[in-house]
Amino acid sequence: MPGNTAYFGFLEICTPRVGETVVVTSAGGAIGSHVGQIAKIKGCKVIGITGSDEKGKWLVDELGFDHFINYKTTDVDTALTKVAPEGVDCYFDNVGGDLSSIILRHMNAFGRISLCGVISAYNEDIKASTIQRPLISFNLKMEGFVVSRWTDRLNEGIQQNLKWIKEGKLKYRETVYTGFENTFTAFTDLFKGVNIGKAIVKI
Repeated sequence: MPGNTAYFGFLEICTPRVGETVVVTSAGGAIGSHVGQIAKIKGCKVIGITGSDEKGKWLVDELGFDHFINYKTTDVDTALTKVAPEGVDCYFDNVGGDLSSIILRHMNAFGRISLCGVISAYNEDIKASTIQRPLISFNLKMEGFVVSRWTDRLNEGIQQNLKWIKEGKLKYRETVYTGFENTFTAFTDLFKGVNIGKAIVKI
């Protein structure tokens, strides 16, 4: 599921072109890390936004991301201006909230945004961030999705991802919890940003 979510959600909605700049939030997770690697395969410049330097170094050193921004210790607005002075063409949004509002202000005209998740609001009262102004000003396209909309093409995504893995173009990492009794810990750790890649409970 994460592989197909990244494959279809990024390629079908963001329609990346060679040389474009892509930003991915929750980039250290299973889907975000996958999206960034596909973007590199497609010839894009990739900036991953994550919550720890450990995850960021993994993204850059092992997965080939061009830059990472630790949103917990860095001013994202200033950092994006520095690492993406040419602006952002594609944004794969796993987070929503104020972080997304900042990124939208860096979008280029006719940029594309793929809405995959809204981690920032899962356990909070939902607040509306101001997104309409950049959407209108930059002629942006924003589209949400659930991977099941491509049910008739799921095997396509599986086979392409498998091919990239065998070719060494795609890497993945899992955070494994052992024992059913650790299921709750695995779940709550997701919201603390503890896991790198996919969180799995091994029973």
